[in-house]
Amino acid sequence: MNTKQVGDETEARIIAALIAEGYSVSIPFGDNDKYDLVPDTGRRLFRVQCKTGWIEEDVIRFKTASKTTVNGDTTMVNYNGEIDAFAVRCTDNGSLYWVPPEDAGKKSTYLRLTEPKIDHPSVNRAEEFRFDVRLP
Repeated sequence: MNTKQVGDETEARIIAALIAEGYSVSIPFGDNDKYDLVPDTGRRLFRVQCKTGWIEEDVIRFKTASKTTVNGDTTMVNYNGEIDAFAVRCTDNGSLYWVPPEDAGKKSTYLRLTEPKIDHPSVNRAEEFRFDVRLP
């Protein structure tokens, strides 16, 4: 599969999981918004950017910025203030994660699968961000 197909599969699996949890999900028209989905909790709408993650050693890694090309110049663009959450599908373990932007890095984020050697506030433990634990 190419990267577009992988991204489409990630979005489809996230949509299916949100619907299974009872959310109504809207999809913005076109590809010009910073968010991919708008789940409705019944009380609030969330702007969600879907990301595909993968396992590197003992962490799940996903990109929190996207490459954009304008007039031949490539830049990294983050989602600063434009989304309410990242919904992440890890292709290696099939799990889904809900990560608020304040818990994410500027370019990449790492969700630790194993217990860290030191306890540090910036360590994100994957189990704390699983859909079944973190969905609003």
